[in-house]
Amino acid sequence: MPHERSVRGISGSDSRLPLYQRLRDEFLLQIAEGRWVPGIPIPTEAEMTREYSVAIGTVRKAIDTLVQDGILDRQQGRGTFVRRPEFTRSLSRFFRQVDQQGNVRIPESDILSLESEPASQHVRQTLALGEGTRVIHLERVRRMEGKPLSHERIWLPQTRFATLLDTPKDALGDLLYPTYETLCGQLIAHAQETLSVGTADALTSALLGIAVETPVVVIDRLATGFDGTPLELRRSYGIASDFRYQIDIA
Repeated sequence: MPHERSVRGISGSDSRLPLYQRLRDEFLLQIAEGRWVPGIPIPTEAEMTREYSVAIGTVRKAIDTLVQDGILDRQQGRGTFVRRPEFTRSLSRFFRQVDQQGNVRIPESDILSLESEPASQHVRQTLALGEGTRVIHLERVRRMEGKPLSHERIWLPQTRFATLLDTPKDALGDLLYPTYETLCGQLIAHAQETLSVGTADALTSALLGIAVETPVVVIDRLATGFDGTPLELRRSYGIASDFRYQIDIA
C-alpha cells in the first residue's frame, strides 16, 4: 500500500485536511481547469492510486464524496464521468415557460450587446477581480413566443471569456452555459440566486413593454466553477405580475 504521507501532485491543499478531502479538492481542480471534462471518463482508481501515491481506498472515498455531491457520475461498465450541471429549469421556477400547447419551452435569446468594459466596484468585488480588471458585459432579452420574459445583464471576467468578443452574437445560442464550455472552456458548476423586488428603469421598461417604475422581480445570480471561482454575475428583471415561485417539497 502506498505511504499516505508521500502524496504527489496535490497542489495548494491544506495539509491539515484529511487526505481524501485534499484529493477531492485536487479532483475539483482537474475539472475546473478543463483536464476532466463531461463526456470523457476520468482516470481509473488504479491510475490515480499510482499518480498520487495514495491508497485506493483514499481515492475511492474522494470520488464517493463527489458522486454524492452530484459532481461525478458512476456509469456501470463505462466508468466515472463529470456530470454536466443542469440549469435550464432555473427561470421556470419563477416565470411560466410554456407555449400555447402547454409544452415547456426554453426562452429565445435576443442578445442586444456584448462588449468589453472596466469592471465596476460591485462587479469586481462580486467576481473577486483586481482593480482595473476588464469584464465582458452582455445584455439580452429572453422571449417566449415573441413576448418578452426577462431582461438580463451579465458580467464575465474577460481573461476567461475573451473568445466571446470574437463570436457573432447570433452564434451564442439561447443557453449560454454550453457556449461558455465549448468556446471558452469554462464549466459552470454551481449558482446561487437571490430574489428581490424593484422597479423598471427606462431601458428595462422599453425592453419588456411596461411603464417606467412598474414593479419587477430582480434575480441576482452568482455562478462559480468547480473550484469555487466566481465566473458569472447575472441580474435578471422580470415583470412582477408574471412572477410565480415553485419549489418541490418531499
